[in-house]
Amino acid sequence: QPHWPDRDRFVLSNGHASMLIYAVLHLTGYDLPIEELKNFRQMHSKTAGHPEVGVTPGVETTTGPLGQGITNAVGLALAEKLLAAEFNRTEGDAKHVIVDHRTYVFLGDGCLMEGISHEAAALAGAWKLNKLVALYDDNGISIDGQVAPWFIDDTPKRFEAYGWNVIGPVDGHDADAVDAAIESAKLSEDKPTLIVCKTHIGKGSPNRANTAKAHGEPLGADEIKLTRDAIGWAHEPFVIAPEVYEQWNATARGDDLVADWSERFKAYEAAYPELAAQFTRRMAGDLPEGFAEIAVQAVASAHEKAETVASRKASQIALEFFTASLPEMLGGSADLTGSNLTNTRSTPPLRFDADGAVVLTEDGRIGRHINYGVREFGMAAIMNGVALHGGYIPYGGTFLTFSDYSRNAIRMAALMKQRVIHVFTHDSIGLGEDGPTHQSVEHAASLRLIPGLDVWRPADTT
Repeated sequence: QPHWPDRDRFVLSNGHASMLIYAVLHLTGYDLPIEELKNFRQMHSKTAGHPEVGVTPGVETTTGPLGQGITNAVGLALAEKLLAAEFNRTEGDAKHVIVDHRTYVFLGDGCLMEGISHEAAALAGAWKLNKLVALYDDNGISIDGQVAPWFIDDTPKRFEAYGWNVIGPVDGHDADAVDAAIESAKLSEDKPTLIVCKTHIGKGSPNRANTAKAHGEPLGADEIKLTRDAIGWAHEPFVIAPEVYEQWNATARGDDLVADWSERFKAYEAAYPELAAQFTRRMAGDLPEGFAEIAVQAVASAHEKAETVASRKASQIALEFFTASLPEMLGGSADLTGSNLTNTRSTPPLRFDADGAVVLTEDGRIGRHINYGVREFGMAAIMNGVALHGGYIPYGGTFLTFSDYSRNAIRMAALMKQRVIHVFTHDSIGLGEDGPTHQSVEHAASLRLIPGLDVWRPADTT
């Protein structure tokens, strides 16, 4: 059930391997018939060349630009952790747990070469996202060939340095070995996990295995025939034996999980009706009743005071209104909080204790302002993941000139139609003291070229 709030999330970060997720979704019982697989990479099909959220049931995020999938996954895992801290309750022996799921991400060498993977992995370690499990497809091949001449990282040590739990290498073609590694990852209490899976690209193809030709080219009719013979697959194309469907189909198990959660949620709703209503509203993406009046009050108050303030201060005044009324607003800044003024009285800084638990304020609230550090691109793609998860409306700030760092993630948010808010300050050539590197000349016009992105820039009557 692709919209159940407490489902595990799976992200295919190396989105060019899209047929993998399409095949699994089809076999496990999602609404993706075999005819859609036959339409792979065709216009208007549900099986585009790269997975698209909102098009294919079971796809959690649109991936293709490498490195952003793993970063979205960090946002998904963060949202889960924060919602659990906000809504789960324990009173005596009674435990009401309505948020308790994991985020899995499949990624390859290309994702790890992208610089954003460093930004994301470092924050995942700092936030101790122990329910995040990354499976690294370590096959040593990219489009240009063997990656050894240009990718010499010791990936396990790199992730250990980020504060991750590292498992492997394991044989990525041994399902039992991978399953055992995942079960081990679930035991981690304070660290995300990287599972290093050694694989052979094009395994089974007599002439293309372990070569770049298996990465970016179709095998061709002759090689397909040889591969089918090599792996002992005797069925016609797109014909799957009934016993295979029976073994893979997971709809009954999914229905049981949803039914169990629904019963637990009923008990939660009886014990905490207001929290249950808020959780349901926020996961549906609905704004609270009376929000339109709140917005009018914010505008009226600013008009009545008629203060002459910097536009970034005017932004903070607006955020004060909205963050006080919308507990789902989750703010942050890329190391420019004092300049962007994205913090408010309702958004204390987000912190985690030594054991990885979310630190609560004296009145039991979570921190709602994130210090992303100097990671504009990472911030933008993590916010996309938070928005995709549901339950929060993320916003983050930096200087407008640094929107260039974030641009592709901003474009992805617009493409996915996600409610992500970017607060860009210091937005003109008036930044004389900082010089031309910080003077945003072309940036507003450039952002307006992105389809589906609303760009608002304050102006006066002149």
